[in-house]
Amino acid sequence: MTLKKKPNKTIMIVDDEEDIRDTVKTLCEANGYETIIAVNGDDCLEKLKTSKPDLILMDIMMPGTPVKEVVKKIKGVKIAFLSVVRTSDAEKEELLSSKNIVDFIQKPFDVKTLLTKIKKLVS
Repeated sequence: MTLKKKPNKTIMIVDDEEDIRDTVKTLCEANGYETIIAVNGDDCLEKLKTSKPDLILMDIMMPGTPVKEVVKKIKGVKIAFLSVVRTSDAEKEELLSSKNIVDFIQKPFDVKTLLTKIKKLVS
């Protein structure tokens, strides 16, 4: 009898900055996560047509369709915002009112904190 290996959790990384995408992808993959890369919200929505990640790490400010509009179209997937901008409590409350927004991760982020949050969010 062989034990079936538990499938890896999949993280979609949505950021318009290549260095952020590459860093987060490397960290995630080094810790056993599958990754999907999207360069903006529209790319994210397109990739969600063919894949279902366990978590989306999404930059809060990107060119193209506003992130608030993109988030409204994403159903059934947890989203954690990556934000370089300090978000006011009122803004956080408004954004967190969307059921699938589960966290804010401040950029630049501490690697250990990022990985701890990801692990918690996908478990």
